[in-house]
Amino acid sequence: MVEFDVPDENGKASGAMLAIGELADRIGVPTHVLRYWETRFPQLKPLQRSGRRRYYRAEDVALAERIHHLLHVQGFTVEGARKALSEMGAKGVEAPAIETRAQPATGNGAIGQAHSVPVAALVALRQRLAAALG
Repeated sequence: MVEFDVPDENGKASGAMLAIGELADRIGVPTHVLRYWETRFPQLKPLQRSGRRRYYRAEDVALAERIHHLLHVQGFTVEGARKALSEMGAKGVEAPAIETRAQPATGNGAIGQAHSVPVAALVALRQRLAAALG
């Protein structure tokens, strides 16, 4: 029996390569941020076709999502995220898949509200961190 990849909401199969703009939209960062991450995270190496167009494979997409999660959700610095990723790789531990969805811009000029996180979840996370460090 042949299995087919199920297309996502944009009509692409789950294993299809993404252009830089598609990945940027998927994780909610500008394209220049992805290009910057390529200079800071040596593991992030998209394919480059003619005209230096970047295409991200499934493993590149997963890595970009992990980097986004470390930097923008967990609050790591770039250096801290690099260390965390290298430790994950050294241990052979694969981080769980992180689901990120860009929120549509509200158009009201509010900065930092692209991702809505319930305050209760942030308080619970803060308490868990305090207990772990405490």
